[in-house]
Amino acid sequence: MSATLPVTPLFANAATHSRRLLQLVAAIAAGVPLYLMLGPQPVPWLVWCAPVPVLWLVLRSSRRDAAGTGALAAAVGLSSNLAYMSLLMPLTAVLAALAFKALLWVLVLLLTRRVVLRYRSNWCVLTYPLLWVAIDTLMASLLPDGNWGSLAYSQADQLPLLQVVAFAGVPGLLFLVCLVPSALALLLAGGRQHAPAAIATAALLALAWAGGAYRLQATPAAAPGALVGLAVIDDFLAPQMPPALAQAVWDRYAQQVAQLAGQGATVVLLPEKIATLSPDAAVALQQRFGALAQRLGIWIALGIAVQDQQGRRNLALLFSPDGAPSVSYQKHHLAPPERDFLAGSAYQLQSVAGQSMGLAVCKDMHFAAFGHAYGAAGAQAMLVPAWDFGLDAWMGARMTLVRGVENGYGVVRASRKGLLTVSDAYGRVLAERASSSLPGSTLLAPMPGRTAAAPWARWLGPLFGWLCVAASALLLALLLHARLRRQP
Repeated sequence: MSATLPVTPLFANAATHSRRLLQLVAAIAAGVPLYLMLGPQPVPWLVWCAPVPVLWLVLRSSRRDAAGTGALAAAVGLSSNLAYMSLLMPLTAVLAALAFKALLWVLVLLLTRRVVLRYRSNWCVLTYPLLWVAIDTLMASLLPDGNWGSLAYSQADQLPLLQVVAFAGVPGLLFLVCLVPSALALLLAGGRQHAPAAIATAALLALAWAGGAYRLQATPAAAPGALVGLAVIDDFLAPQMPPALAQAVWDRYAQQVAQLAGQGATVVLLPEKIATLSPDAAVALQQRFGALAQRLGIWIALGIAVQDQQGRRNLALLFSPDGAPSVSYQKHHLAPPERDFLAGSAYQLQSVAGQSMGLAVCKDMHFAAFGHAYGAAGAQAMLVPAWDFGLDAWMGARMTLVRGVENGYGVVRASRKGLLTVSDAYGRVLAERASSSLPGSTLLAPMPGRTAAAPWARWLGPLFGWLCVAASALLLALLLHARLRRQP
């Protein structure tokens, strides 16, 4: 006669601890790919597969374990933004922002898990991308930083896939980017049951790639032989800077402009907020660069801040070769360090070197609605003085590049602590160089032009984003209704 020995509490606790340790290790391991995906310069190919491990773990865990796994993996992944965000905000604000984003990740993972386990159908593959596009759309509309760092921007250098934004905007590309890991995770967790969803996703991805490759065969309309020059010196001319050093920087800019004009540039762009000036000093600067533009017979655009009794304004000034008064544009979307600046609301479109060119400043181009406004007005190219923070140089340049593809215009962007970038209306980088301190960096590139494509993204992109918001709300309502029905 044999008897089964009971498991002692000691061994039961050991088994529990071992399981918890394995879950902890698995969550951290799943967070490492997210770390490489969620930073200011994500690894493009990794974005398509990095969420798969955490999705797979969540689908195979209890609700409580799924929440813990998702929170830890998201925390590991989002920590890649800690150093960058610390440049912009106090540590408490940084931690609050990261906690908010981690909460969004947990919410998306738990809702995806709930839908998949309840319905167990191939259409559930749409849940994960629907929720992320909905969140991205709401963030772009409601937050002062918009959807900065959206995963869609990670594909800015993958030109065939980037062409999706010309038709469906950032929401369309983000949906595709999230659909692929969703299909892979369902296939791993559910086996053959979800093979049709995986096949359909692969077909959609192949179609997007082929369509984009075909579109890239077109040549954007550019001014024949026209060249654009960019000049950037990282040094900021603060009010307390020694006058001799400030004068040396301005003199160097004048030299760079003359050199670029001598090399054939018809337009020269300088960066954002080169100095903060009083009204009298701003007038003197306008006279100097207006005379320089007239003497060289070129267009010059530059950024300064002007402080008067009303407050401070971040301006982009455009000087014409005929000696006309400079065109002034005031920045709309202000960065966190510009809390005391006054925001502008007007748009400036000018015929420059035979093209209709718009003026914007740095963060303005992070917002799709802003880019759409210039596209609707007929802009063929954008002149964008900018100022980045080093760590976000690639992201700042690529978000601006995406605006050009959405609206069919070229982009000329000169950034301090960033990149000097010229891109055409298809997102092809015509020339690019890193900025540097005195004596600075210069770049000469072909003048980008506008495509003849229909502006689908201006209306289809926002429409698709808000349809995803509505679909996500409906999905939440169905889950809530089902839960209430189960209650006695």
